[in-house]
Parts: sequence; structure tokens; C-alpha cells
Amino acid sequence: MDLLTMLVQVTLVAAMAALISAQAKPDCQGKCGSISIPYPFGTEAGCYHDPEFLVTCNKTYNPPKLFYSNTSNINVTNISVDGQLYILHYIASNCYDQSGSRTVSNIPSIRLSKFRISSTRNKFTAVGCATRASIVGVKEDRTYGSGCMTICDSLDYVTNGSCSGIGCCQTSIPTGVAQYRVVLDSYFNHSFVWNFSKCSYAFVVEEDKFNFSSNNLSSLQKVEKLPVVLDWAIGNVSCSVAKESPGYACKGNTSCYEVDFGQGYRCNCSEGYRGNPYLTDGDGCQDIDECNDEQTPYPCEENKNFCKNRVGNYTCSCPKGYHGDGRKNGTGCIADRLLVIKIGVGSVIGILVLSVASSSLVWVIRRRRLIQQKAKNFEQNGGTMLQEKLSLLDPSVEAAKIFTIEVLQKATNNFNKKNFVGEGGFGKVYKGVLPQNNMAVAIKRSVVVDQSKFTDEVVALSQINQTNVVKLLGCCLEVEVPLLVYEFITNGTLFHHIHEVPGLSISWEIRLRIAKETAEALSYLHSKGIIHGDVKSTNILLHDGFTAKVSDFGASRIGPSNEKQLQTMIQGTLGYLDPEYHQTSQLSKKSDIYSFGVVLVELLTGRIAICSDKPEKERILSNYFISSMNKNRLILDHRIGKEDDDEQVGEVATLALHCLKLKGDERPAMSEVATKLEELMRKGKNLLTSPEVNPTEPELLPGKSLDGSSTSSTVGYDSPSNQAKVPL
Repeated sequence: MDLLTMLVQVTLVAAMAALISAQAKPDCQGKCGSISIPYPFGTEAGCYHDPEFLVTCNKTYNPPKLFYSNTSNINVTNISVDGQLYILHYIASNCYDQSGSRTVSNIPSIRLSKFRISSTRNKFTAVGCATRASIVGVKEDRTYGSGCMTICDSLDYVTNGSCSGIGCCQTSIPTGVAQYRVVLDSYFNHSFVWNFSKCSYAFVVEEDKFNFSSNNLSSLQKVEKLPVVLDWAIGNVSCSVAKESPGYACKGNTSCYEVDFGQGYRCNCSEGYRGNPYLTDGDGCQDIDECNDEQTPYPCEENKNFCKNRVGNYTCSCPKGYHGDGRKNGTGCIADRLLVIKIGVGSVIGILVLSVASSSLVWVIRRRRLIQQKAKNFEQNGGTMLQEKLSLLDPSVEAAKIFTIEVLQKATNNFNKKNFVGEGGFGKVYKGVLPQNNMAVAIKRSVVVDQSKFTDEVVALSQINQTNVVKLLGCCLEVEVPLLVYEFITNGTLFHHIHEVPGLSISWEIRLRIAKETAEALSYLHSKGIIHGDVKSTNILLHDGFTAKVSDFGASRIGPSNEKQLQTMIQGTLGYLDPEYHQTSQLSKKSDIYSFGVVLVELLTGRIAICSDKPEKERILSNYFISSMNKNRLILDHRIGKEDDDEQVGEVATLALHCLKLKGDERPAMSEVATKLEELMRKGKNLLTSPEVNPTEPELLPGKSLDGSSTSSTVGYDSPSNQAKVPL
């Protein structure tokens, strides 16, 4: 048999197998154009499992097009009985004229009842040179938001095939998302980039179906839809519950398994069977003739004369003089004892000696390679240089330790997923217990490290000894990307306690203390020439007694204490990012102060920094807060008690307003912010002994500026639920 004939036969067998698994219910439409419609999907009543699997074949197109349900905007391109629905969906776009005015806007959304956007097969992608894109979705009746931004002032810096933020950016989609919509805008006047990027784009796309190039900055205007993958499952109950129900979908010769993206289950053909597991026995999973199946390797050790097919299985026999099951994946055929003695006694000792020698040699080679690789990583990560710098430190300073990878693997049970505690923008964090002293630590596996600055940063951070900064205990340099070891903080993040704990709220007194402690930590860092670079409520950890601890220095920059600004590639988090840093790429201490101002507003309002399901004027918290304050209204978290000092709250709001000044030079220094918060805390304690104000007749108090001078305007409280509006 020649090679061409063999290839044709294999192709035909594979095509037949795909046809069997893509089989429709008997007497039902099995194709729409070239697209197969396998059960549980169908085009009419009686042909689908339930209405969730209704598809419509529109024959007005040539060739006909298949659509999900009765919609005209979800174009189906393929259906897999393994649980995927392949569709085409619209691109979101904003286009501008040469003056920077928006001329065209197309913002699509998708809403599914039971199907889910595949988190493993899709990416959220934005393209443009001044694009800020967010995706707002619903997961288990809860809203989530994510996004990214792109920047480029010339095509010279755009790299084809890279979505790292220059012209293109990407982010993952959480598991179990049932619906989403895209929010898209340009974060500065689009006329600056109009010559080579007239539009901003954002879309969900099947990950391996989009490869960015600089041509996309102009060519995407001609593309209406891109491929997206949906995950589907049967029903919304587990396998054990479904098996007791009359509508159980897994028919004969099948097994049931539960999906990992939400509720529901899927069916598989049992081992030894192939076909569509959702159809009944005669049309569904059918026996595989393993002895003559071209799709799988021949299963027996000997030729086909020793293989016999069984229903759902097969058997192999052995030639004379041998015994066993005859299978390649089993015991195989073993020579009878006497035959072994006659043939192999003389060679056994030699084989054993050769095996032991080979195994020992392989072990030695692997061990040597591992030691060499660890030594290479240690040098590439600046290990020798770091040891020299640490040895020059003041002996009274507890310097960072250099851990071996074996110690950290033992501390985390080899980085077991049970020890995983969280993931930030710069790496994954695991909890561990150091074996030598039983000390709980947090071990960060960074995504990427700037190795040219790494040793300087470790030396600088290890010398930080401030109560409200998470202590860097050391690092491990024997791996490709260094591991950082910090003290372990027990009580989660400030973001969690403000936004995610239902029915529970930290008091105003504790909020004010957290703000004061955070400001003192940042002031201390600034005095050491350290700019944090990513101040936000998720990077403020809370220890026992709600003591604030500033963490996550993945975006930090270290320079001389008198260095005013640092030229950097823009990093940070949407909603907290300093607009001046955004435009100039000049990172300064005043950038931290702006981000801290957003945290102050979170403490006051109980709102998240970006909330895309709010009206447009309320989506970005800092802008909405400034606008409200300019109208003499203060947005206040309704969970802050009425007994709290109105004047104290108002002064914190005024302080936040100063931190959020657009020009960095107009913002206060962090030391001034810390001093002001300390004064307000002392003032609040003194007021605890003052007479109680009648809550039914609120006293009108003059507003205060940052320096304590009176203002003429009156500020009111406006809760997020628009309930009480109390004059301050």
C-alpha cells in the first residue's frame, strides 16, 4: 500500500468519526450549508434537547448561515459535542475625525442565559494608539470589570505579534461569564495619532485566531466580526441529581462529567465507544473495533491474528511459549519460565548491571544539569552582586536573606494550589511556613523582573523598617524569575473589606486610622527615594486589628531621594493612575499622592475606582467625586454611622480633593497628608468628650481647606443609594 493511499484512508476514517460525533437527531436537519448541527442542538421542536439548544438556519444567505436561537447577531460557525459553540461576534469601535471629534461609534454586547464565554479559549483585546477599553460582565449574578489600555505616538514602536500595550493590549476573561458589554474611549485627544490610528477597537476573540500587526490600526475598520468560543453544558444540576431526572441527557454507553465553569454537566462516550453521546444507543455511542481502527494504534503486541474485538472492549492473545494479556498497555506477552531460563539466564546479570549503570549515569547527569542551571540563574539574577551589597550593610540592620529553592518548595508544599492566596498584576502569591523557625511568609512568584535594577531594589526594600510597610524578608535567585519572600499578613485587603464583605463594614474611626497609617508608610518610602507606583486598595493589606500594611512593589521605582521624576513605561491600575503620569510617562512621588487620593475617596464613598455599570458621569470615581465636590455635594458611604464627626469627614474629603489635583505640583507632599490625618485623628478623639449634637437638627459648619482656612461653601453628604442628604 503506497503512502498516498494510506493518507486517504486515514483521512476518510477521521472524517467518518467526526461525522458520527456530529450526528443530528434522526429525521432532523443535520446541516446548514457546510455546518453540521449535532444533537443536542436542533433547528425545530423535537430536534433539540431544550430551547437553550435551538439554532436557526437562515437560507436567505448564499450559502445559508446558522444563528444561535432566534437572534441575528450570533452567527454560528461550528458546533462541537465536546462542549464548544464557535460563533462570530461584533468588534467595538470608536472612530474620530482629524480634529479629534468622534464620528462613528459601535459598542456591541452579548447576553446568554446558560452558555458561557470560554475563559480558556478567548482573550479581551484592545487595539489603537490612545485606547482605553473595559469589559463589564456578569458572573453568577455579580458584576465584574476588567480592561487594559494602549499607547503609541509613532508606528516605529509598534511590534507585530505583540499585545504588550503598545498599539495592542490583552487581558484574560474570568471563568463562568454569561454576558458582557464593552466600554471604549480615548484617554486623550485622538487628533495627535489620527494620521496612523483613526479608530479605537476592543473585542473578545478566540485567542489563537488573532495575531496583532501594525496594519490592524487601520485595517480593522473593514472587519465587522471576529471568532469567539462559547462553552455549553446540559441543565444546571450535577450529574448525581441529573441521573435521577427524566430529562437526563447521557444515553447508553456514556459517562457523565461536570463542567468547571458553572453549573451543568456534559456526556462522554464510555471507553471503547465512539459517537454522539447525546443520542440513543443505535444512533449514539457505538463500539470501536480496536483491532481494525485506523484512528488509534494497534493495541496488541503481536499481529492482527492475535486480536479479537468485543463489544466495548477487545482481547489479545499470545503466541506459543508466552503468556499474559498480550496488550501493549498491559502486561503484554511474557515468555514462559522454562523459556526464560533457557534464553535469558546468562544475560540477566549483564542487563541488570547495564541498567544500574545507565540509571546512575542519568541521575548524575540530571543532578549536574540542575546544579549548573541553578548556578546560572543565580548569576543571571545578580546573586553575587547582591551578596556583596548585603555584606556592606550596617550589621544592626536585618538584611534580606537569600533562600534556596528547596527551602521555599518545602515551605509551600512544592507550591501546592492549596497554598495559593492571590494574584496581582505582577505575580502569584503563595502562603508558606519556613521550616527553620515555623514563620508564616508570603512568597511571590513574579511574572517578570527588571534584573538590571533587581539587586538595588532588594537591598533598598530589605532596609525598610516601617510598621505599615510589608517587610521584605528575602529572595530566591536559583530560578529563572526570582522569588520574593515577605512577612504574611492575615486579614486580607482593604478592597475586600470595603467592597466584598456583605453586611459588614469597618467603622469610620478604623477607616481614618487606615488612611493615616497608609500615608505614613508612603511618606516613609518617599523619604527613602522609593516611589510605590501602584497605590490602590488591593495593595493595602490589613493585619491583626486592621493595621494597614502597604504591599506589592512590582511597579516601584527607586532613585536618589532628590530625583523629582523618573522616565518609565506606563504601569499602574485604571482608576488610580495619575493623569499627569499618563500623558508624560514621568513617574514622580506626586503620582503616588494622586493614587492615595483615590483610596481616600474609596474609604469615604464605599465605591470602586471604576464601575462601568454606572451612568457615564459616575463611572470613574475620582472624576465623579471632584465634580460632586465642586457642586458642594459629598458622596458618602451610607454605612458610615450618623454618630461620626461631620466636620472630620468633610476635612478628609477636602484633603482627598487636594490629592486629586490634575497638576502634580499642586498636590501636597505625602508627609503633609500624613500630618493632616494625624491631626484629624487627635481632633476626633478630643471630640469624643464633647456634647452630642441633636441629629434631627444638623448644625451647619463651614467647610475647611487643607491648610485649615474656612471656605464659604456648604458641603452636603450624598449616599450612593441617594437616601439621606445631610448638610455638613
